Amino acid sequence: MNFVIVDVETTGGNTKDSKITELAMYKYDGKKVIDSFISLVNPEQAIPEFIVRLTGITDAMVADAPKFFELAKGIIEFTNDCIFVAHNVAFDYGMFRSEFRRLGFDFRMPHLCTVRSSRYVIPGHASYSLGKLCREIGIDNNARHRADGDAKATTELFHLIYHKDPNNLSTFIQQELNPKSIHPNLSLEVIDNLPTKAGVYMLYNEFNQLIYIGKSINIKKRIEQHLRNTKTAKGLKMIQDICRIEHELTGSELIAMLLESELIKKHQPIYNRKLRKSFFPFGIFDTVDELGYVQLQVLSMAKTEAQAIIQFSTKKEGTDYLSQLTEKFELCQKLNHLYPTQSACFHYTIKACKGACVQEESSDAYNSRIDELLEHLNFKGNSFFIVDKGRNKGEKSIVWIDRGTYKGYGFAPFHFHGKEPMHWMRYIQLEQENRDNKSIINLFIRKDKRHRIVPV
Repeated sequence: MNFVIVDVETTGGNTKDSKITELAMYKYDGKKVIDSFISLVNPEQAIPEFIVRLTGITDAMVADAPKFFELAKGIIEFTNDCIFVAHNVAFDYGMFRSEFRRLGFDFRMPHLCTVRSSRYVIPGHASYSLGKLCREIGIDNNARHRADGDAKATTELFHLIYHKDPNNLSTFIQQELNPKSIHPNLSLEVIDNLPTKAGVYMLYNEFNQLIYIGKSINIKKRIEQHLRNTKTAKGLKMIQDICRIEHELTGSELIAMLLESELIKKHQPIYNRKLRKSFFPFGIFDTVDELGYVQLQVLSMAKTEAQAIIQFSTKKEGTDYLSQLTEKFELCQKLNHLYPTQSACFHYTIKACKGACVQEESSDAYNSRIDELLEHLNFKGNSFFIVDKGRNKGEKSIVWIDRGTYKGYGFAPFHFHGKEPMHWMRYIQLEQENRDNKSIINLFIRKDKRHRIVPV
């Protein structure tokens, strides 16, 4: 297996509008570099001043350089039967695809990103940008932001990670979609143009029936995963059925989860029903034992008709969270079914449990902390907004909780937060609270730290 390690310099950062000004490629056979291809490229457009300052490549330098179409045949021959490798491969590979698309050629290769693979193979570095990572691990690059210098440095980095973990490295190779495996009415160009942002996507069959609803922080990447899922019969059938794709950007992952839940309940697409019977199949339930103590336990939603206090995607997630709550509110591991024993729980031996397991603490005193826990899960009855990323740079997303109850979500102009929060309600699309959306919000607040909570 041969690899071609690539770096390009361009007129800008947008793969659709920018043009290549310089490219460097090194062919690597797993042991050493066996060939190279380096050239300046006439982009047939002016190079912006800030790019000149960054790369040192001027209009005069590329005036007599070959245009991309003059190099195209040589590039195809050089990269034939190779794995395309780059640091942040989405950009370099995207630039190649864009340049070839202008020539009417669909350039596609299996590709691998040294940012992703180095995070896995050599973990623990503060930054995985090419310059900082190379400095940390001792790779010299005296020509930063020039294609040849960066391609050489990436080749040395790839050599290092390849020999550290050649087997697992293969899992990072991204195979291109096979046009023959997807529905004939589903265009690869449609997939190429999908956004790489957060939102909800809807998949339709040839009869215009909505067959699946999903959410992702990267819509394009997630849909490509669906279209590569050939390992199961369901996955293969779904690939054959997908004929049309629609999407709705949300900016915020939280709003994507809320909208996905809402749309699945409304439409109940066939593949959502087949792949997951319940959005959150496990929950924390409460019961009162014969001595009057409230016990908490994680159970399958399918095994009880009782109302869950809060729900989870997996039993482990529920058990981990119940363990956190038990510690936070000084509850009993035994009563919460976390420590099977006939006597005192482990927390009692280290004085983290007040003794409800051996009746040293009264049920009234113990249950008062259960009430505190329930209030905590109901956002303590507080009113606030969760402020997160919007669908574009000009806006923010907001989710409204009013006295502990979910009220809805919306999008507001970026500078809206200069106004009093009570005025933000005008941007909210009102929704009905249910167990799922409350669990989604609780899950998001626990896991995501990039949002802002603004009290009302």
